[in-house]
Amino acid sequence: MVCAPPLSGSVPPYYREVYEAIRSKIEERVQVEVFQRLLSRTDLPSAVQGQIAEHVDYTDGFLSKLSLYKALVLIALAQQGKQPSPKLLENCIQEFPKPQLGEFKVLQTLRMQPTQESPLTVPQTLGKLLARETVQVELIPEKKGLFLKHVEYQITSQHFKISVYRRYTDFDVFHELLLQRFAYRMVPALPPKRMLKGVLTSMSERDFIEGRRRALGRFINLVARHPFFSEDELVKTFLTFNGSDVQVKMRDACKKMGDEFMTNTMATLAKDYLPADIQAQFSSSRELIRNIHNSFHKLRDRAEKMAERSKENATDLLMFGRELSTLGSDGSPIPSLASSKSTWGILRQSLKGLSVEFALLADKGAQQGRREEDDVVEKLNLFLDLLQSYRDLCERHEKGVLHEHQRALQKYGMMKRQMMSATVQPKEQVSVEQLESRIVQQENAIQTMELRNYFSLFCLHQETQLIFTYLPITSHILGAFVNSQVQGHQEMGAVWNDLQQKLGCLFGVDEMQSPPLTPK
Repeated sequence: MVCAPPLSGSVPPYYREVYEAIRSKIEERVQVEVFQRLLSRTDLPSAVQGQIAEHVDYTDGFLSKLSLYKALVLIALAQQGKQPSPKLLENCIQEFPKPQLGEFKVLQTLRMQPTQESPLTVPQTLGKLLARETVQVELIPEKKGLFLKHVEYQITSQHFKISVYRRYTDFDVFHELLLQRFAYRMVPALPPKRMLKGVLTSMSERDFIEGRRRALGRFINLVARHPFFSEDELVKTFLTFNGSDVQVKMRDACKKMGDEFMTNTMATLAKDYLPADIQAQFSSSRELIRNIHNSFHKLRDRAEKMAERSKENATDLLMFGRELSTLGSDGSPIPSLASSKSTWGILRQSLKGLSVEFALLADKGAQQGRREEDDVVEKLNLFLDLLQSYRDLCERHEKGVLHEHQRALQKYGMMKRQMMSATVQPKEQVSVEQLESRIVQQENAIQTMELRNYFSLFCLHQETQLIFTYLPITSHILGAFVNSQVQGHQEMGAVWNDLQQKLGCLFGVDEMQSPPLTPK
C-alpha cells in the first residue's frame, strides 16, 4: 500500500488541474477507466504502468483525489527512470515532480461520462432473473371430476401479490398475443390442450393434467421473469386482471400497443449497435446452444428415469412388507412332524410387525422420488423449455422476417424490370404512373423490412445473452440432485439401521449373521 497521502497545501497546481480535467462531473472522484486512459498516455512500458496501477487505491471503480495525486507522483518518478514504489513518495515531501501527460486539452477528452451499457447488452444475472417473479399455478378441479373439461387454474403472482383464475384457453390466447407482440423474442411453447392419440396407454388423465399444470407453471414463470416481458401491459393484464373477459382485455391491450418493433425505441437504431460479425456470432451461438440443448435433454431423460425408479422402489418395498405381513398372519397349523423342532411358529408372529418399517421405507422412497421430480427434473424441464424457445426463435427469424425480406427484394427486382420494359416499349401513361407508385411503395416496404430484420438480429443477440445468463442454473440442478440423494440415503439408512436392530432382537444375532446358503 502507498504511504499516507501528502498534505493538500503541498500539491502543485498542475496536479489540481489534472484532477479537475478528468474527474467525474457527478462524483468528486476519478473513474478507473479514465485513469487507465491517462496511464496509457504516459508512454511508459505496460509493465511499469501495471506496477503503478497496483500501488493505487480505488473503491467501487473510482479513485479519490488523493489516490490520483499519489499516482501522478509515481508516474512522474517512473518517467525519470525510477522504479515506481510507495517508498519513493517518502522522498517527495517537499516537492512533487510534474508528470508528462501531453497537452492539457487532450486530457479533458479522457473524461468519461457515467458509464452506460450498450443497448445491446442485457445487464442481468441469474439471481436477478429468478428474483424478478415467482408465479404459482395450482389446479382447481371441477366438482364433476378431473376429465379434461373446464379445468381451472389459480395463478398467484408473488410480484403483484394477487391471485387470479385462468383456464387453458386464457393461456392459449395469451400465448398467441405474446407471439404477436414479441415476435423477435423467446416465447416458450404451451403444453398441448388434450392428450395425443396413444398417450392414453402410457399415462392416466390425472397424470396428464398434472403434467400440463407443471408445464403451464414453467411457461408463465419464464415469461414473467423475462426482462422485456415482465413489465409489459399484456403480461401484467394476464397476471392481475380479475374480470371475466380477460381475453378481450388482453386483445385490446395488444391492439393498442402493437408489436415490439412499433414501441421499442431501439427499433430503427438497431443496425448502429450490431457488431460487424453479427451473422457469424449468431451461427456459432446457435450451434453451441443446440449442443447444450441436446445434452440437457439427455440429462432430463436420465433424471426422469431415476425419479421413476425411486417411486418404483418405494412400491416394491411396500409390497415386500405386505407380503411379510401376509406370511406372518397365516394361521395355518404347523404339522406335528415339524412342530417339535421348528421355530416357524414364533418367527411368523414376528414377521407381522415388520410391515411397519417397510411401509416407512416405502414412504421415504416415495419422498425421494418426489424430490427428484420436483427439484431436479422440473428445473431441467424449465431450462429445456427456455432452450427450445430459443431454437423456435431462430427458426422464426429465418423463416419469418428474413424470408419476407428476401421475397420483397425479389418482388422489387421484378417490378424494376417491368418498369424498364415499360420505358422501352411505350404504354399508357396511367399504367406507367401506377407502376412507379407501386415501386415507391415497395421501396418503403423493403426499408421497413430491413429495419425489422436488423431489429430481429438485435433481439436475437439479446436473447442469446439471456440463455447464457440462465446457464449457471446447472449448479442449482446439480446441487438439488446431490442434496436429494444425500437426504434420501440418510433417511432410508436410518430406517434400515432401525430395522436391522429390530431383526436382531426378534430373531437373534446368530440368525442375522448366518453363513451363506450357497458356496461362493
